[in-house]
Amino acid sequence: MSFEILGRKLGMTQIFREDGDRVPVTVVRAGPCTVVQKKTAESDGYSAVQLGFEDRKEKHTSKPLLGHFAKSGSGPKRFLYEVRLSEEELAELELGQEITCAGSFEQGQAVDVHGVSKGRGFAGVVKRHHYTTSVATHGTHEFFRHGGAMSAGTYPGRILPGKKMAGHMGAARVTQLGLRIERIDPERNLIFLTGAIPGHKNGLVRIRPAVKQ
Repeated sequence: MSFEILGRKLGMTQIFREDGDRVPVTVVRAGPCTVVQKKTAESDGYSAVQLGFEDRKEKHTSKPLLGHFAKSGSGPKRFLYEVRLSEEELAELELGQEITCAGSFEQGQAVDVHGVSKGRGFAGVVKRHHYTTSVATHGTHEFFRHGGAMSAGTYPGRILPGKKMAGHMGAARVTQLGLRIERIDPERNLIFLTGAIPGHKNGLVRIRPAVKQ
């Protein structure tokens, strides 16, 4: 059974395959996640499992949440998230059960990674949308990284919605599809993924089985 598992991006490194190829990988500390609640179609209208990630001190947790965690027998968790499952898959889980990366994924499997991209603040069109810059000679003054002409002067005579302009860049949800699991370290709960994934170091990411093979 494959789950969406929550983890933290630790950084990038490189490993060597058995055939000697060097592969750039991103290291993610994935899980362990604890089953906090089971949602069924009879009581909630859909079947899903609620998982908790990373321990949290009781003094930093509200009393309603402490009671919620006590039902599963697990301690307070910092993050809660849901994973949709079928009724058959949900029946195999028990409250308080730990979900690990080794039990959810295997080496060579294709996965998708959700993350929040790095925030770049207010950025211009060159950095944000890869516009080309103006010529730097032949009488050009104070107009090197601007957007240029925006629209026609007569019709429609206005800027159409969706025009690529300067604005807030990054800090948005990004999904990287079809990454390969190069290696799994079950003792340290580490997953080595081929290539780069969105987000900064220590950022939260969700790993799920790939929807496109």
